Amino acid sequence: MSDEASTSFPGVDIGDEVGTARTISESDVYLFAGLTGDIGPNHTNDSYMRETAFGQRVAHGALTLGLMSTCSTKLIERMGNPPVVNYGYERVRFVRPVFFGDTVTVRYIVREIDEDRGLLTAEATATNQRDEVVAAATNLLRRFT
Repeated sequence: MSDEASTSFPGVDIGDEVGTARTISESDVYLFAGLTGDIGPNHTNDSYMRETAFGQRVAHGALTLGLMSTCSTKLIERMGNPPVVNYGYERVRFVRPVFFGDTVTVRYIVREIDEDRGLLTAEATATNQRDEVVAAATNLLRRFT
């Protein structure tokens, strides 16, 4: 913790971390596909995917991004739910596929707090059970009052 507390993001300092983990099931992928309308064969057609380099169906990248969003919500809750919104993601990369049955763990680390602009910048990294990075992004939170 630094000597100067954040006023835009109470109780949060650079270096603070939150995380989450989830084993991705077939049901997760199909519910996500139904919710978003993304029923592409990469996610829903086992026969098709067996003939690709992946050899099996993969979860949506946006589903992994959603787990990163879980972390931003946890950080906002830690602050006591002040008027802060997810302002967006930058440099999103889906580095490796997430397969059904993979356990995805997200580390979300606060990297910068800009009090003047009311912006918090965090690094989100998702890994699988083999500690391989599957996705990475920079997330911005913004104070809206």
